[in-house]
Amino acid sequence: MQGEEKQYETVIGLEVHVELSTKTKIFCGCSTRFGAPPNTQTCPVCTGMPGSLPVLNRQVVEYALALGLALHCEVNRYCRFDRKNYFYPDNPQNYQISQLYLPVCYDGEVEIALAGEQEEKREGNGNGAPAGAAGTGRKKKIRIHELHMEEDAGKLVHEENGDCSLVDYNRSGVPLIEIVSEPDMRNAEEAIAYLEKLCMLCRYLGISDGKLQEGSLRADVNLSVREAGSGTLGTRTEMKNLNSFRAVSRAVAEERRRQIALLKEGKKVVQETRRWDDTKGGSYPIRSKEDAEDYRYFPEPDVPPVVISREWTDEIRSRLPEFKEEKEERYQKEFGLSAYDAGVLTQSRHLAELFEKTAVLCGNPKKAANWFMGEVLRLLKERGREPEELWFSPEHLAALIKAAEQGKINQANAQKVFAEIVERDVEPLSYMKEQGLETLSDEGALRLAAEEVLAGNPGLVAEFRAGKEKVFGFFVGQVMKKTKGMADPGKVNELLRQLLGKTE
Repeated sequence: MQGEEKQYETVIGLEVHVELSTKTKIFCGCSTRFGAPPNTQTCPVCTGMPGSLPVLNRQVVEYALALGLALHCEVNRYCRFDRKNYFYPDNPQNYQISQLYLPVCYDGEVEIALAGEQEEKREGNGNGAPAGAAGTGRKKKIRIHELHMEEDAGKLVHEENGDCSLVDYNRSGVPLIEIVSEPDMRNAEEAIAYLEKLCMLCRYLGISDGKLQEGSLRADVNLSVREAGSGTLGTRTEMKNLNSFRAVSRAVAEERRRQIALLKEGKKVVQETRRWDDTKGGSYPIRSKEDAEDYRYFPEPDVPPVVISREWTDEIRSRLPEFKEEKEERYQKEFGLSAYDAGVLTQSRHLAELFEKTAVLCGNPKKAANWFMGEVLRLLKERGREPEELWFSPEHLAALIKAAEQGKINQANAQKVFAEIVERDVEPLSYMKEQGLETLSDEGALRLAAEEVLAGNPGLVAEFRAGKEKVFGFFVGQVMKKTKGMADPGKVNELLRQLLGKTE
């Protein structure tokens, strides 16, 4: 079967909707805060009341331009909005204000990193796992057809008993950016790498949290198959309801399999929109796939065209952050980090900024990187948090790193203090003193404790002198116990060897 399926090539294009993190909606002043009671963040504009007039949110345009520039797009100096006409219960106006003819940005590209040449069988492995980071490190450019602004629809809530559906218009009018790619992807790995890159760009720009599972980023997969080597595109279907990378991977594999099976049976693939059911691992048709003419687009009469000057574009370009790839390269050159460490530390802009400030303050970038790669990521995983939820002061972590380097606190207690820094942003030196966590540095007290341990275990001392080196760990443990874990293990080790040497 696999050999036969290699006769076919998958062609994938993505339509990605990014929900923007503006405080108000695109055409009115209603809040976009998530989680409010149903229909409490609405007004005549976003509920489509007759006579209400939309007013464009300037920040939406700036966010769209920022992402467009990050995707190396051309900017339409004169762009406008259009009406997309359709009836659906969550669409109170019976039309959506979008952009078809003159979108804000067009003709861009984004480079994605891939693990290496992937066999077609990876698409159909069924486990939904994206390819790992190891491999030949291929790069591929995905072309961006256009990027446009539009408003979101409301949300339908279906009753469990199936008697009715309820409508929440809080989401109606929330600003979206839609990024439409060219059909340049050939497998699930490439589609996921593309989505991950878009998520990263949105987070670095601060325009969206880019979370698929929460609906902040929604991907529709347009997929067709054709005979390998053919230059003609097959009939495409569009799959919706993909809210995880795993769902994207499984949906691509299953739709590829379904379309190939149809072609082998001599049947035609129907152009349609399908809904993915991740529980059942399959999709089902929900409507025929519309073309632009089906929506009877015409220029939006109530929103004036937007004129984008070069000065405005240049201003936004000057505010673009240093992106992941640039940070990775700089961290390797400036801080001497490995490519792997630099890659992990730059996955999040917030995490990278915390690391960088800590590295500069403590004067030891590699030591700071070790703390972030170890303790910071461990705590995030244990507590189920995102890097953006870390709000401790880099000054406090830098002070803790210096204290540990100077032997003022041992590693075990330093980890306890760090947990408090993450949780409550405590000042480490004061906290160490208050809690009695400072390393016992009185050499007289350490020597006395070590001498007591050796004197109390003459048999083991004799074994050590006879060459049984492994009993030495017992001595260290006993001294640490006597000092309630406050001694520096390194100093204890050194002192014990001195005492054992002197008693020979």
